[in-house]
Amino acid sequence: LNQSKLDFFCKLGYSKQDICKVLENLGQEALEDDVLKELIRMGSKPQALENQAQPSPLKLVARGSCSNTPRLKWLGEDESDSSSSLRPIVIDGSNVAMSHGNKEIFSCWGIQLAVDWFRERGHTYIKVFVPLWRKEPPRQDSPITDQHILEELEKQSVLVYTPSRKVKGKRVVCYDDRYIVKVAYEKDGVIVSNDHYRDLQNENPEWKWFIEQRLLMYSFVSNRFMPPDDPLGRHGPTLNNFLSKKPVLPEKKWQPCPYGKKCTYGNKCKFYHPERLHQAQFAVADELRAKKKVPLTLGKEEERCNFSP
Repeated sequence: LNQSKLDFFCKLGYSKQDICKVLENLGQEALEDDVLKELIRMGSKPQALENQAQPSPLKLVARGSCSNTPRLKWLGEDESDSSSSLRPIVIDGSNVAMSHGNKEIFSCWGIQLAVDWFRERGHTYIKVFVPLWRKEPPRQDSPITDQHILEELEKQSVLVYTPSRKVKGKRVVCYDDRYIVKVAYEKDGVIVSNDHYRDLQNENPEWKWFIEQRLLMYSFVSNRFMPPDDPLGRHGPTLNNFLSKKPVLPEKKWQPCPYGKKCTYGNKCKFYHPERLHQAQFAVADELRAKKKVPLTLGKEEERCNFSP
């Protein structure tokens, strides 16, 4: 194995097993950028390096960060969801509702459309986060429609209100974005939002990686919730793979040879030749001899005579 590349990606925090697997697939001479892209595509995630030599007595933790201890099972939740092939879904309710209401109205119907879309795909864990003050009667400066949908989703244990209270007539609101990212990170799920959460990315490096790789953006087209087919760009995973815990790799499609039957590369040609499916892979010279029914050994002896000094 290429020890320098192995050491380089180990320092970045990737596991040795994942690095070896990628190097075996791409080859030892693969570029570092290609190896990194493949690690990200596989879903490999850098882990924080532990200082085993001299553990410091004091440890600074970024505000709102999660501990490095193994994730504990959430109380009162089914373990069956962990065995599901689909990732948990955490929806930014305010972002979805305002997007459906054209950034002017808090449209609860938009949240219902998003929840229904993931339910139809078979996702069992879906959580929507909305600030508690959205339960209050609508005001002229903050209009809201179909407010009864929030009550129905709350009864179904889908919608969760983030805390807020009033102090001396002023509303004190907890930061709902932190709830969204934290729950999605701990559940190893997907965040549904058009927000980039740049402030939280700067706050915690682990969250930065997670938001970059697990943020699912969307659009509403004629009251239809539509996420993109390529959530991470043209060269990233498909939507099905993005929402699955175990991505399914597509079958390799061979590109047909542009020269067709006139190709002179023989078995060295990297393109697909349908006419050679049931033929043995010979070199061009051997193919010509086979057509003329000249013995293979005789042909090689003639070559030696011709090329001998």
